Amino acid sequence: MKIAFIHYHLKTGGVTTVLKRQIAAIQGACDALVLTGDRAATALPCKVVEIPELGYDQPDVSPPAADRVAERVLKALNGKWPGGCDVLHIHNSTLAKNRQFLQIIKRLQQSGVNLFLQIHDFAEDGRPDLYFDEDYPTDCHYGVINARDAGILMGAGLDGSGLHHIPNAVEGISVNRCRCPKPQILYPVRALRRKNLGEAILLSMFFNNGQRLAVTQPPNSPTDTASYRDWIDWVRKNHLYVDFEVGKDTDFALLVESSESIVTTSISEGFGLAFLEPWTAGKLLWGRRIADICGDFEENGIRLDFLYDRLDVPLAWLDADAFSRGWHHSVFSAIERYGHKVAADTVNCAFARLTHDEMVDFGILSEKFQRQVLTRLIADVSVKAELISLNAWLAHPGEVVGSSAIIENNRTAALQHYGANQYRDRLLEIYDRIVNHPVCHCIDKPALRDAFLDLDRFSLLRWGAYEG
Repeated sequence: MKIAFIHYHLKTGGVTTVLKRQIAAIQGACDALVLTGDRAATALPCKVVEIPELGYDQPDVSPPAADRVAERVLKALNGKWPGGCDVLHIHNSTLAKNRQFLQIIKRLQQSGVNLFLQIHDFAEDGRPDLYFDEDYPTDCHYGVINARDAGILMGAGLDGSGLHHIPNAVEGISVNRCRCPKPQILYPVRALRRKNLGEAILLSMFFNNGQRLAVTQPPNSPTDTASYRDWIDWVRKNHLYVDFEVGKDTDFALLVESSESIVTTSISEGFGLAFLEPWTAGKLLWGRRIADICGDFEENGIRLDFLYDRLDVPLAWLDADAFSRGWHHSVFSAIERYGHKVAADTVNCAFARLTHDEMVDFGILSEKFQRQVLTRLIADVSVKAELISLNAWLAHPGEVVGSSAIIENNRTAALQHYGANQYRDRLLEIYDRIVNHPVCHCIDKPALRDAFLDLDRFSLLRWGAYEG
């Protein structure tokens, strides 16, 4: 079978990792080609054609006509295979990082190409700047990486015969388990705002025995970078035990091997590979649980019951009035941008639930309000004891009873359910269905928008503008 892949770029990141594993999975069974806007320095075991017009929009540069870009794609496909490919597998096509992308895809579909649109991230999920106003492609196969997204898309009109749930594959991390780790807690993350870096910094204030928090990679986008740089400056100013960009010049497996455990404080994930991979290296993962992502893993035997679902802080520890104004403003901005129909009373009731008993989850706060809480922790040592009384696990962060048995259980389950062989079989089955079973369906965009607006989990890190 002839499979062509398209992604905006091949820079280091989650989607590029998935793409590389997909190519590896189908080797020997399919012939592959990759088309990308920016090949970066990524080496792949197949031909790569760079078409810059498939990349991200560039400031002050007018985009080329969609017809012309589609012609370049078809030329590349026919140059590799006379007659074209069997399946064109496109990643994250519904994010408007390229405003011409949907039009390009629709032109390709009109030419007779079999499309497989795999969605990792939804613009409707707190990404208003990446939202397409136009309809998404119809009558083609879609793929998602978790059961939550599959349910949402079926609720928005897609038929199960043309919607495929394909969880990401897990590659075991090979480490020397005999090596003694450093007093280091690793946060293996590209530090986007939704990764909730402020909470990881808060946790580091409760570490024991000289442990340090190690954050692996910086973000790429301007908004995320502004937040990240401010955190670096704030940490250095307050002399906290946090190291940044430790993964820039050090092999990832070596970082995992030399760490005592792995932490996550992310408030939102597409798949959540961080909840699976550490176990394969014999390392404990601890931190924040994301319910609608972790549910998939728990159904497959991964034990995550020791993670926390929220980190309570008193509203009195921050400027509560400013937080209320900022939260309400962000909610109404989202409602306006996406065209939701939500009454003001509904919004007010949701805020009342979020701040019940004069408490709020730290992960709901923007960086500005998180820093107000952290400043209080630094200024008054008694405040740490009060926070422990509200979140008992902070007394011994990263310590889990029965951790050895949990690690072994989760390592076995992760490799059994998310291994390379299972992934290969599923991917080939999907390609076969795309070629042999045309579909007739479409996405109801208002229904999709409404499914992602959850006011009971509306975080300023996810939906609010960065304030600095």
